[in-house]
This record gives sequence, C-alpha cells and structure tokens, in this order.
Amino acid sequence: MIHIYCGNGKGKTTAAVGLAVRAAGSGKKVLFIQFFKNGVSSEMNVLKKLENISVLFEPKYYGRVSNMTKEEAEAGKEAYSKLLLDGIRQAEKESADVVVLDEIISAYNHGFIGKEPLLSFLDSIKAEVVMTGREPAEELCQRADYITEMRKIKHPFDRGIMARKGIEF
Repeated sequence: MIHIYCGNGKGKTTAAVGLAVRAAGSGKKVLFIQFFKNGVSSEMNVLKKLENISVLFEPKYYGRVSNMTKEEAEAGKEAYSKLLLDGIRQAEKESADVVVLDEIISAYNHGFIGKEPLLSFLDSIKAEVVMTGREPAEELCQRADYITEMRKIKHPFDRGIMARKGIEF
C-alpha cells in the first residue's frame, strides 16, 4: 500500500522513521531514501545502524528550493533524478518490503524528479511505499491508500527559535 504523510506540521519524517523501524523490527527489508536532505540528520544516524534498513541520500545539500540559484537547481535536479532511479533499482534488487521516499513530494512538486519515473514506480512496486512532503499532487493522492496530514497549530519557529538537534533534526 501507499502512504502519504503531508502537511505543514512537524512529524512527517518522524512518522516515516517510526514505520521503517517497526517494519525492520518485524524482519522486513526497508529502503529509506531522503531528498533535499544530506543524510546527516539524527534519525539517519540511527537508521544507518539498524539491520534490515538501507539508506540512500544525496550527500550534497543544495539548499531550500526558494533560495537556490539556477545552477544549484539544475545540479539538484540531476542529483535527485539519479537518486530516485538508483533507489528504484536498489528496491528491486534487494526486494525491499518497505520503501520510504522522504521529501519526495517536494522533489516531485518542484520538478526535481521526473513525474513518469515516480508514477511508474508507484504503479508497479510490490512493496509498501511511504512518501512525505507538503501539498501532494492529486495524482499522488489518487494512488495513496493512506493519507495522514500533520497540521501546524503552534511551532517555536514562529517565535524565531531555530530547529534543535535531536528534536527537529
């Protein structure tokens, strides 16, 4: 089945990590792929150590889409498209039971990955798939079996408090 964790609230990646850990704990093979993140967040430190979980990410951080130069955006598109294709190949090769595509919705919405490769993957994969990000496109929602929205009601960032290691990243 296909899961979407979306919304402007905190917890999308955290929910995906929780499902990945649960699946790995039951003996399932998990592939956790991060887009727009460079693999140094605290949750990735733990996932890299767990049996049954493989992680993929682009080591170069290109920044927020709204702040990228044209050159950074082009380089990011190339890198994230390759990351998706590498992830698809690895999921098939390893017969992954669960594939987490963290921030794939943002990559999809901003054109950093091709629509066709992701939609074809979703239509053909025989694994549980989790996608995270804000404002999922209608075609992603139509393919989803679960859609969970995290809604921000109040957040310390609104008071100028930056993300804290171990709590927000």
